[in-house]
Amino acid sequence: MSRVGKNPVAVPNGVTINLTEAVFSAKGKLGELSLNLTSDVAVTQEDNQIWVKPKNDSKRARALWGTTRANIANLVAGVSEGFTRKLEITGVGYRAQVQGNKLVLQLGFSHDVEMDIPSGISVVAEKPTLIAISGADKQLVGQFAANARGWRGPEPYKGKGVRYEGEYILRKEGKKK
Repeated sequence: MSRVGKNPVAVPNGVTINLTEAVFSAKGKLGELSLNLTSDVAVTQEDNQIWVKPKNDSKRARALWGTTRANIANLVAGVSEGFTRKLEITGVGYRAQVQGNKLVLQLGFSHDVEMDIPSGISVVAEKPTLIAISGADKQLVGQFAANARGWRGPEPYKGKGVRYEGEYILRKEGKKK
């Protein structure tokens, strides 16, 4: 039994839900997002709550029960509040800036890394060493942050590189004489 799937998803004020047999969509102040539903789970709306139940007792239905509920909760939270990921850049000469619709990272390579910012998210370089990525779609925000971090992940000796805000880097001891 899913512990996550048992709980309902609360719909805050200002969020409009449109529920059909195959598509769940939510519209709020930050935009509109939709989710394709599988035939293994049943989604119902009662008052300001959304309930997800498995249609049968198959392994697939039980697996998708909690996943569907979590995805619906992320949609509702995204269109009402949004999601933000912050990246810290550590290292001499490492910095970031936003130029138009591109994020430009200087990470010690011979060239600047230019990343196209997808529609639906906004990127702000609060400082040259701090980037804030925000948007309504949790998956899109997280994937863009992971792609930016992937260019130069934090290394364990000096801690240089791009890391998530608050991420702890396990440091290693350097060479000994």
